[in-house]
Amino acid sequence: MDAVTVITSVLTLIAGVGIFLIACTMMSANLESLGSRKLKALFARTSKSKLLGVGVGAAATAAIQSSSATTVMVIGFVNAGIMTLVQAATVIFGANIGTTITGQLVALGLFGTNAVSTSVIFATFAGIGAFILAFAKRDRLRKVGGIMAGFGMLFVGLSMMSGAMGYFSELESVRNFLARFRNPLLLVLIGALLTAVVQSSSVMTSMAITMVVTGLISLNQGIYITLGSNIGTCVTALIAGLTSTTNAKRTALIHLVFNVSGVVVFLLIGLCMRIGNVDYGYLFEHMFPHAPQLQLSMFHTIFNVITVLIVLPLTGALVKLVTKIVPDAKPTPKDNEPHLYFLDQHMLTTPPIAVQQTKNEILNMAEIAIKNFDLACDIACTLDYAEVERFRAQENELNFLNREIAAFTVKLLKSEMNEKDRAYLATVFRTVADFERVGDYAENIIEYADKLKEVGQTFSAVAVREIGALQTQIDALYGAMLNAYRDCDRKALAEAYRIEDTIDRMAAEMTENHIVRLRDGICTPDVGAQYLALTANAERVADHCINVAKTIRAYS
Repeated sequence: MDAVTVITSVLTLIAGVGIFLIACTMMSANLESLGSRKLKALFARTSKSKLLGVGVGAAATAAIQSSSATTVMVIGFVNAGIMTLVQAATVIFGANIGTTITGQLVALGLFGTNAVSTSVIFATFAGIGAFILAFAKRDRLRKVGGIMAGFGMLFVGLSMMSGAMGYFSELESVRNFLARFRNPLLLVLIGALLTAVVQSSSVMTSMAITMVVTGLISLNQGIYITLGSNIGTCVTALIAGLTSTTNAKRTALIHLVFNVSGVVVFLLIGLCMRIGNVDYGYLFEHMFPHAPQLQLSMFHTIFNVITVLIVLPLTGALVKLVTKIVPDAKPTPKDNEPHLYFLDQHMLTTPPIAVQQTKNEILNMAEIAIKNFDLACDIACTLDYAEVERFRAQENELNFLNREIAAFTVKLLKSEMNEKDRAYLATVFRTVADFERVGDYAENIIEYADKLKEVGQTFSAVAVREIGALQTQIDALYGAMLNAYRDCDRKALAEAYRIEDTIDRMAAEMTENHIVRLRDGICTPDVGAQYLALTANAERVADHCINVAKTIRAYS
């Protein structure tokens, strides 16, 4: 083999790995986007049993073709307090089983020698998917095209890798060099390091399968490299967890401990087998004779299933272990500072989940805003400042959430997602600004209370009753707005409009009543000015609630 052939083979191998990586990402993104609602429903069921959690993790990972994406999603849920550590552990166990589907697909693609190979047949999906992407107008159909194109590209990359490794297998020097790597621990380390670099155990396992099929390495070498890839794939989760909450760190550690435990068990079993001059390669060659394509892929599946069966009964003990390794952090002054409750930067890797969590974060902001409005009205009516510090803290939190949700949304909009989610995100900037303005009007009402306190006067009993009635209607409007926004409920939107009309009439009547009280000397001009200003601000709060409710027209 001349130098040109060697260089060509190296470049072909690099190109094949690149296409395979892009295909995995493309399939994952489109499958995730297309099945986002079902994914959310799946994760919601994990609390019912441990086995169900494993099944959900396996199904979700098989659907989106990425155990790393599933694990990062789980860390995000734990970070937001939506999922417990036990739930997270079972889903992660299942994700390790689900990720073996890629290896099985690769093995299937390597069948066929005399006839047309299955790899070539599957690769045609790349062309079909590309045509759909080029001509389809509907977003859902384009997602299907993206999945088909990614699936086909998977086998294009596989064919290129297989061809390049076939050339290398003809070189005696290359085979002799690789044959030196027989130490199981060294092979596990190589597998872990290479997987950490490419950030995909699927790619590493697929390469190992291809190398075994082409004769570049032995089956036993491929098995230990695959074991190492299960450790290397934890890097993504560790990166996601280390910058998150304590429970998110524990979740990432569960992923690492689970995979390392499985590898250690199988290394010890392998060591015992060597005493009897038997190894994993010998076993799987006899279990699946004349099918090198299946031997390594089946080992990968069996390894993960057995590891889950061993560790699943010990889930509680595993959670206790990681809780001891990562203890609860001591409270610091920063714990009381404003923070995001549902959003995490690592959610950007899973846009459908990030979109839903963005809505949850906004609903949380809405609750804080209406609480501050109610608190401000109560202070203005009673001049009791016992809760004013809580009011100030919540106002700071509203300002923080306005900035951070908008900044997160800007980043999220750069991701691939369906048109409905993109249309929703386009409304986010106005929505968070509306809730921030509700907070500003509440702050204005506190200022009116301050002015009343300065002059030593209060609202009359009649004025307090009117303000209370208006406040009750605005709370009702908030409830209708919440239902409309959370569930895209058009009936709730109609109810919100009806309540807003009532609020407008009440505000007009309050102004007329105030003029009568001024004429009769019941109310002074100083108090009246604060009363009118409060009424006007309350009416504007209602306007902002309606603004939020009617955003559902843009995406529902």
